[in-house]
Amino acid sequence: MNGFLPVSRAELAERGWDWYDFLVITGDAYVDHPSFGPAIISRLLEHEGYRVAVLAQPDWRKVSSFTALGRPRLGVMLSSGNIDSMVAHYTVAKRRRHDDAYSPGNRAGLRPDRAVIVYANKVREAFGDIPLVIGGLEASLRRFAHYDYWEDKVRRSVLLDSQADLLVYGMGERATKEIAARLASCTPIGEITDVKGTAFIAKDPSACAYPKVECPSFEAVSADKRAYAQANQIQYEEHDPIRGRAILQRHGERLLVVNPPAMPLTTAELDAVAELPYVREPHPMYDQMGGVPAIEEVRFSVAHNRGCFGACNFCSLAFHQGRIISSRSHESVLREVEALTKHPGFKGYIHDVGGPTANFRRPACQKQLKAGLCRNRACLAPEPCPNLDADHTDYLMLLRKIRAVPGVKKVFIRSGIRFDFMMQDKSGEFFAELVKYHVSGQLKVAPEHCVDSVLDEMGKPHIAVYEKFRRKYESLNRKYGKEQYLVPYLMSSHPGCTLDDAVRLAQWLNRSGRQPEQVQDFYPTPGTLSTCMYYTGLDPRTMEPVYVPRDPHEKAMQRALMQWKRPEKRPLVREALHRTHREDLIGYGKDCLLRPHRPGSQAGDPAGRGSAPAKGKTAAAKPAEKSRQRPVRKAGWAAAKPKKNARPKKKR
Repeated sequence: MNGFLPVSRAELAERGWDWYDFLVITGDAYVDHPSFGPAIISRLLEHEGYRVAVLAQPDWRKVSSFTALGRPRLGVMLSSGNIDSMVAHYTVAKRRRHDDAYSPGNRAGLRPDRAVIVYANKVREAFGDIPLVIGGLEASLRRFAHYDYWEDKVRRSVLLDSQADLLVYGMGERATKEIAARLASCTPIGEITDVKGTAFIAKDPSACAYPKVECPSFEAVSADKRAYAQANQIQYEEHDPIRGRAILQRHGERLLVVNPPAMPLTTAELDAVAELPYVREPHPMYDQMGGVPAIEEVRFSVAHNRGCFGACNFCSLAFHQGRIISSRSHESVLREVEALTKHPGFKGYIHDVGGPTANFRRPACQKQLKAGLCRNRACLAPEPCPNLDADHTDYLMLLRKIRAVPGVKKVFIRSGIRFDFMMQDKSGEFFAELVKYHVSGQLKVAPEHCVDSVLDEMGKPHIAVYEKFRRKYESLNRKYGKEQYLVPYLMSSHPGCTLDDAVRLAQWLNRSGRQPEQVQDFYPTPGTLSTCMYYTGLDPRTMEPVYVPRDPHEKAMQRALMQWKRPEKRPLVREALHRTHREDLIGYGKDCLLRPHRPGSQAGDPAGRGSAPAKGKTAAAKPAEKSRQRPVRKAGWAAAKPKKNARPKKKR
């Protein structure tokens, strides 16, 4: 046996099994690593004493693919994989992607669109009324009636379309263990209705075992955008394992019941899950197909925490993992690091010690553990809560211990760092050691924008916080003789961002002498507050109107403004500047984005950045411009290339 859970009848036979308990179906390739949700659930069930088989990326066009391992004794657990299948398949422009890092050989097309629904319906076709439980990110974020960006309409709960018996949302270990135990004790699946962190379909509210609140129905949120925003806000307010209530949402004559969230795992429980006997590699059946690229990012990384109280409005973490932090013990993390040093491919570098947000290892404040999260109050934005506990000591001690493990040369932090949280730590000790020991040439942070009104809609701190952080980072790099750069992630076309705001972002980038190589357009994914804003034009927190850039041409202009130096972007940039009456940014001054359009210039380069000054014009701005064109490629930015003032060659 190869150490993996069985994936075929032959591997079942190797174990001497002529039956098994649970079939775990995943839309990803089978990678037995704790960064992959289906692997965690599979190993957890195995640890609880059940026989488990894994069916990875079955051919959804054939029922025989789903019956290939025979009928499981107790039930089917189903997930689309680590990410939503529609996000995996389509760009924000709704163009089909050509690769898939979670599939063998980076090959696209090995899972269907809306994989949870398609797989679940095939399970029903294959096994009839077998207990069917859906989970993972796709199911979790689609548990309520939700706006679907790809169809541009409100869809009903995925639980109804999938014909599943139960939906597990969030981090599903507690719910999975309880469901499995009840099924093993011969409890009918229809009677398992009181498990926290699950959703089910009922006929009337009496089926709900918890204090409850009802949000607007599927029919109401489909017809009325204000009702949609109200429902979205209720869903966020109640997503708390301590004070949250069950939420009911009617779908015609049926009633969706979403029980309160499960409590996060304790440190001991999280340690146990992290140290289950994972092989930590893709199944060998993929070796001849080129392996599974997604393993490369996590093979020599360690996840030390879960949850995120950063609560960015465009991020699904708060609605999936929750905002209460749970973390592993130092001893557990060190055991994992020591095991990594024995891996034949280990070269001395731990690529990451992180999680959803690397520098969160404790709850934002002690009050959260007793009373739950505050209603209508974020921990960090727009201003940090006075009760915020920004002490990084525990994380700092953990990193020091990892650096001391024999065989470890360097320990990097590549997960997201909340710079605003760091700036609240008055000691500055973690910041100093981060710069000295844990940056691999560049540090990735996410200011996202520079206009405070846009940042408010994003749920991010104001730009002054980032500027203060940047100055401190540069100062520490000078102090320690380091040549390390910041890579700020930025987003275009978020709700609340006008074309004028996009111009201001371009000006901010120009003043910094930088231009991003990659730009992220806002992607309306199911369940987030920002997606609610995109669909309704309302901020669900205040019910106030929000400007939403939906027109593809305007979105293209906003995106182009962030990369104004690129020749192919200049026509869009010029149009945006004219539309916003910012012709003052077309000229030869140091603050200008484009050069004036000269008669006879080519359409692809309409006298943009690369054009020489017109004859007779002063070149006084040249030295300043040249100074802004310092090489910055190591920082992840596109270095501007100084143009020579030589005459163009004559055509022969």
